[in-house]
Amino acid sequence: MTRRRTRRRTTAALAAAALLLPLAACARGDDRTEITFFQFKPEAVQYFEYLAAQFEEQNPDVRVVVQNVPDPETALRTRLVKDDVPDVLTLNGNGTFGEFASAGIFTDFADDPVLDDINPGFVEVVQALGQSEPGAVNGIPFAANASGVLYNEELFAQHGVEVPTTWDELIAAAQTFQDAGVTPFYGMLADAWTAQSPLAPLTAQTAPDDFFEERFAGETTFAEGWLEALEKEGELYEYTQPDPAAVGYQEGTRAFAAGESAMLLLGSYAVPQIRTFEPQFTVGSFALPATDDPERTTLVSGVDVLVTTGADSAHPEEAQRFVEFLLQPEVVQEYAEAQVAIPAIEGAANTDPALAGVQPYIDDQRLVGFTDHQFIPAIPLAPLLQEYLLGGDAQTMLTQLDESWDKVAARRTWGLGKVEEG
Repeated sequence: MTRRRTRRRTTAALAAAALLLPLAACARGDDRTEITFFQFKPEAVQYFEYLAAQFEEQNPDVRVVVQNVPDPETALRTRLVKDDVPDVLTLNGNGTFGEFASAGIFTDFADDPVLDDINPGFVEVVQALGQSEPGAVNGIPFAANASGVLYNEELFAQHGVEVPTTWDELIAAAQTFQDAGVTPFYGMLADAWTAQSPLAPLTAQTAPDDFFEERFAGETTFAEGWLEALEKEGELYEYTQPDPAAVGYQEGTRAFAAGESAMLLLGSYAVPQIRTFEPQFTVGSFALPATDDPERTTLVSGVDVLVTTGADSAHPEEAQRFVEFLLQPEVVQEYAEAQVAIPAIEGAANTDPALAGVQPYIDDQRLVGFTDHQFIPAIPLAPLLQEYLLGGDAQTMLTQLDESWDKVAARRTWGLGKVEEG
């Protein structure tokens, strides 16, 4: 039996269990302590509902109410206005999480033994997003992703192209494919957010390490620190198919799966989507090199899913029990394999071939968080980047970004640039 067929049968069994277990819960009455579980990831609804049912079976004194909503960030903001913080949450490790964490909404797990098994590199990524106080860890990494380049391994072999380890090699590879009549990168600018994926590794490797600290202090600007990265992204987009603005994420991943490009400037999070189109090749990955020094190449890795609890939960003991259940290594590993994610457990790995090319960076903790996770929707990074890549001017785009950033940074209450009240 193939691994794929085994996984399908396992998923079916889990779904059946999830339907049957609530019936047993009804039979034992409603005298249990009820906790709310806010779950943000739409593609993992069934899995987390199954886990909640399993937890209830092992903890008959607790009832877990799973809440899945279409627009989780907006829904959560609405709840916070009403002082209605869920007991347990899964969230994306982004700027919105950092904002909430810095406001003291979530528990501080800095001294919790549950962190002993978590990869410290991912913990640092979460801390950089926001902290309720210096040194706090307000979310526990569950699963991460890797943002670099996805590629068609068979096309690379067919055209004799080695995996690039420097910027010049990456451009040379793109030129080789273009000369052979193969689209090097499939652009998907109809969905502006896709342009942020290559921006993250480019800025992480070309801007100063303390860029954001200096930016908040007014000691630098995006026009100064991000110009090289922006110009290099513009060069990459010279190697896309004609009119990348006509194609979005759905169409682009389908085209890549059909062999219409050698590479995608996306991360591991796109692999499950690509596989729904049944590609007839191996999807590989590598860290995007932004310089000609391989030692400077780092893997941009975001905490795709983190687990946290409300700081003022009415049921902290039950919430903690559920968190510890969710963070069992076998639970994290099963989720990572199903979603082609990186398990956040220290020393753990996902043997999926799509992650083989980036695993050494994970093992060596050569990781850096998404630079665009320092932004919130009030700063229109994606639209500005989209406009630039469709023929705009880099310097103009960065000046506009600086102006927008300054309006928000002056009142920022989270992350690296937290403005203290006084």
